[in-house]
Amino acid sequence: MASSARSLLRVLAGCQRQILISSASSSLCPSQNAARHHAVRTYAAAAKLSKKEKKVEKGAAKEVKQEEKKKKKEKQKIDDTGRHKPYGLTAWAPIDDVYVVRHYPKPVYDADVAVDMLKSFQKLDFTPEDQPIFIDLKLDMKLEKKRKVDPFVSTVHLPHPFKNDLNKVVVFTENPEEARVATEHGATIVGGAELVEKILEDEITADFYLAVPDIIPKLLPLKNKLRKKFPKSKRGSVGVNIPKMLQLFKSGHEYMVERDAYIITQVGTLDMLKEHILDNMRVIIQDVASHKPAEFGSIIERAITNSMTSEPLRIKYEAFLQQEEKEE
Repeated sequence: MASSARSLLRVLAGCQRQILISSASSSLCPSQNAARHHAVRTYAAAAKLSKKEKKVEKGAAKEVKQEEKKKKKEKQKIDDTGRHKPYGLTAWAPIDDVYVVRHYPKPVYDADVAVDMLKSFQKLDFTPEDQPIFIDLKLDMKLEKKRKVDPFVSTVHLPHPFKNDLNKVVVFTENPEEARVATEHGATIVGGAELVEKILEDEITADFYLAVPDIIPKLLPLKNKLRKKFPKSKRGSVGVNIPKMLQLFKSGHEYMVERDAYIITQVGTLDMLKEHILDNMRVIIQDVASHKPAEFGSIIERAITNSMTSEPLRIKYEAFLQQEEKEE
C-alpha cells in the first residue's frame, strides 16, 4: 500500500514538471498559427513614363531654362536714359584728370577724332609711323526665330590701298582663249586640272584662287586644302568675266567673320592721310552691313579701332551707314 502511494506521487510530480516545462516554452515561442503583423505600404508605386512623356518633360524643362536665360538678359539690359548716373557706375563722365576707368562708361568717339588720337598716341610713344590701324567689329548675326546669318568671307576694293605688292592670283581654266585673257590681265598662274597635284604638294601657293564654272568639278580634291580660299560663286571667285574678277582680287582686301560674330581687319597705316583711313573704314563697314537685311536691324553692335601699339577706342559707326543712305 505504501509502495503504491509512493509510485503515484512520483507520477504526479512528473506530470506537474512536464506541464510547467510546456507552459514555459509556449510563453517564450509564439505559435506558428498566431497572427503576424506585416509592414503595410501606404503609397502607390510611381508608374514608368513612356518615351513620349519623357520627351514632353525634357521639352518643358528646356523651355523653362530658355525663359530663365531671357529674363537674365533682360535684367542685364538696363535703360540708363534719364538717370543722374549710369547704373553701377560713379558718373557719366569723370571730373578729375586722373580717375579709375572702370568706374565710368567707356567713351565713344567720332571716327575722325579717334584717328587723330591714334596719331597723337604714336608721337607720344615714339612708335613706328607706318604701323597698321585695325577695325574690330562685333556683329549681331540673328535673323527671325532661330535663323542666323552664316559666317562669311568678303573681298572689297579699298579706295586707298595700303599694300605695296599685288595679291598672287591663280586662275583655273582649260580654255586657251580664257587662259590668254587671264595672263594679259595679271594672273600669277593660269592652268587647268594639272595644277591640283602641285597645290596639294605645296608647290603652288597664292592669295586667291579664281575659276570658271566648267572646271569646278575637277577642283573638288582641293576643298580640304584651300578651305575658305576654294573658289565659290558667293565670294565672286567663280565666273566667266575673268578681267573683272582679276581687277578685284589682285588689289582687293579680304576680311572674314571669326568666332561666329567678330571681324578684325586692317584698314590702313598711321602714316596715311586721315581722310584715306576714314574712306577705307567706310567701305568695309558698308560692305559688312550689306550681309544682313535692313528689316532685321543693324548687323553691327559695336566698332573699335586701334593701332598696333595703342589702346582700343570705341567709334560711332552709324555715320558711315548714313553716308551710304545719302549716296543712294
